[in-house]
Amino acid sequence: MEAILIHPASKEQLAAIKAFAKALKIPFETKEVENTYLPEFVDKILQGREDVKNGKGVKIAIEDLWK
Repeated sequence: MEAILIHPASKEQLAAIKAFAKALKIPFETKEVENTYLPEFVDKILQGREDVKNGKGVKIAIEDLWK
């Protein structure tokens, strides 16, 4: 058997998907999702912010970005 993961972008989409599954008598379950980011990605972002606070970052002026 296969499973389908669907990521609705709004509550309206979620309600429509639930109604569709119920109409076809397809069993389903829902799960609250707090954070959609991978923990490794979050750790890298937080580490980068900490590095900048400790003076380990490099600042580039906006005018110099396209040079």
